[in-house]
Amino acid sequence: MAKDSDVPSLKLEDIIKQIEGQKKPPVHGWNPDFCGDIDMRIASDGTWFYMGTPITRERMVRLFASVLRKDEDGKTYLVTPVEKIGITVDDAHFVAIRADQVAGEDGAAIKFTTNVGDEVIAGAANPIRVDVNADTGEPRPYVLVRGRLEALIARPVFYELVEAARQQETGGVTELLIDSRDATFSLGSLEAAS
Repeated sequence: MAKDSDVPSLKLEDIIKQIEGQKKPPVHGWNPDFCGDIDMRIASDGTWFYMGTPITRERMVRLFASVLRKDEDGKTYLVTPVEKIGITVDDAHFVAIRADQVAGEDGAAIKFTTNVGDEVIAGAANPIRVDVNADTGEPRPYVLVRGRLEALIARPVFYELVEAARQQETGGVTELLIDSRDATFSLGSLEAAS
């Protein structure tokens, strides 16, 4: 996992304030009428598609990503003050493409950057979770970005987390644990993560 060499003089609290200060539309407070579903899909690799064609304009993808909301019904919508449109999500809403270890007088944390430029610091409010495929044993790690929107942690980034994790023996099983901000997260057992 990379150490954030660009901000060595900042305190962790300053980094947290900067990230929490990122402006996003207040989609959680908008309650427009549902206008139906459109043929828009976020693939499991983070690629956005409209009518089967990849959306290649990064600014367009970031704009759409800024108005995403996953509701209690489990569906994901593009939300504006006047309309709510359903889209399809194959796995996660985003992909965490980078993890940086940030440290300072205020403690240590892991800062994730997503494929759409969101930054989030893992902690109790933004937990890391790892699902394990029952058939293959393959881990599928995620970090909560905002609301109910998650980022799949890319495989190389997950391996960096595994490399940085500490090991804890419990009942004959070696569990991999990683700390960030105010929480400790399990990355799974040593056998499952390798």
